[in-house]
Formats: sequence, structure tokens, C-alpha cells
Amino acid sequence: MQDTPSPKPRNLSRKAAIATGLAAVLGGGVAAVTGAVPAAAADLAQQPDTQIAVFMVPVTLLMAVMMFEVGRFAWRNRIPDMTPQRRRPTNWSSGKSAR
Repeated sequence: MQDTPSPKPRNLSRKAAIATGLAAVLGGGVAAVTGAVPAAAADLAQQPDTQIAVFMVPVTLLMAVMMFEVGRFAWRNRIPDMTPQRRRPTNWSSGKSAR
């Protein structure tokens, strides 16, 4: 039987640095084109609808992910059963169970 060496592990740090830099440049460009300045952001943050959205969007996403995970567990029929009853510890030196 022939043993082939596994492929060399890929170095992802360079790709991650390039992707982060590209995202920062594109995000800055979009902010500059749309005119997103701190004054406009502060004005937008004072509106009640924005405050509610900032709270509700992450909560809704969290609940959706939790419901997805519950459904995935139930669909695979891997719902944890009741834990078995604990055994009494044994006294290993005498070979009898401790009471």
C-alpha cells in the first residue's frame, strides 16, 4: 500500500489580511459616497424607530438561529435522553462499594 503525504496546510493569514483591507477600503468608499458622517449618524440614532431596530434585529436573529438549531436536533432525532442514575463511588482499596 502506498502512503501519500497529506497536502501542505494552506496559510490563510495572507488571504484574511487582503480580505480585511479590501472590506475596509470598500466600506470607507461607500461611506464617503453616501455621505455618512457622524452628525447624520447621531441624528439618526435619536429616532425611536432606529433605537428599536438596533435592539430587535440582533434579538430576532438570535431567536431565529436558536429555533433553527432546535429544529435541526429534532429532525435528526438526537434529542438528549434523561441522564442515567449515578452509581455510588467504589472503595478501590478493599474492593467493596462505599456506604
